Amino acid sequence: MARPRVIFMGTPDFALPSLQVLLDTCHVVGVVTQMERPSGRGLQPRPSPVHALALQHHLPVITPPSLRQDDVVEQLRAWQAEVIVVAAFGMLLPPTVLELPPRGCINVHASLLPRWRGAAPVAAAILAGDEHTGVTLMQMDAGLDSGPIIRQKELPIAPDDTQETLIRKLSQLGAALLGETLPDWLAGRIIPQPQDETRVTWAPPLKKEQGRIRWEESAEYIARQVRAFHPWPGTFTEWRGTPLKILRVRALPTSPEASDASTFPPGTVVATAEGICVVAGDGMVQLLEVQQAGRRPMTATEFVRGAHGFLGSRLP
Repeated sequence: MARPRVIFMGTPDFALPSLQVLLDTCHVVGVVTQMERPSGRGLQPRPSPVHALALQHHLPVITPPSLRQDDVVEQLRAWQAEVIVVAAFGMLLPPTVLELPPRGCINVHASLLPRWRGAAPVAAAILAGDEHTGVTLMQMDAGLDSGPIIRQKELPIAPDDTQETLIRKLSQLGAALLGETLPDWLAGRIIPQPQDETRVTWAPPLKKEQGRIRWEESAEYIARQVRAFHPWPGTFTEWRGTPLKILRVRALPTSPEASDASTFPPGTVVATAEGICVVAGDGMVQLLEVQQAGRRPMTATEFVRGAHGFLGSRLP
């Protein structure tokens, strides 16, 4: 029996398990991914993770700046795919592309739609304090993550999950769901269900400035912010006019022995029985790991040994 012909569109590491599932079960006739971008210390152009995996398997790859170009649409048509599978591709598909494959275009999305439509659903779920997230297989339409739902699978968010660890879990979950679902979808055994528009929430692209810690927030919120924005855009404060990256923290209620310290304004650095802490708007934030520009990551205790005047200072 011939394997189904599939075009895959994706770019970052999140998409790799889904592409691997298709390589194992389908005939991947072509791959579309974002153009090479500068990365690393030398800012040398490097292919996307999906591009690199596709080359390992000798697959045809295109990296168009737009999917609206006539030559791009003609190339996609020439591949004669039954379905297009998309995972974290980074571009909206225009109607000319959506209409090409007989079984449509399906997307592997890292949230339980309609919650967290948009580019940064994993960070949004952690920042909001969601207890669960998951993956959605969605039939794509011309909107942003607005198409009908094919299938979903839920995943609990662990207390120590960061954006990085949760993306890794969801990428595997999404690939498994894709592998389980695609045969039924291609056979016409699934009727997708419209999303409930009254429950839509949005997760727009992250910006660097969102990583700035505002110590007036609660300790719980700041701890979620650090986890949600690791590794991008990262979280930071400033000390003596230079950025200080905050890599790992723990939210603490104000302990009896630290009650005097908690009377200080938010942003004040104090030593408590738990360790080096910063007073927050509600509770305290224990600093576990920090990093100065041009220095290696270090524990807060190591940092304080060489940062005279840090204890007792007030972070902006």
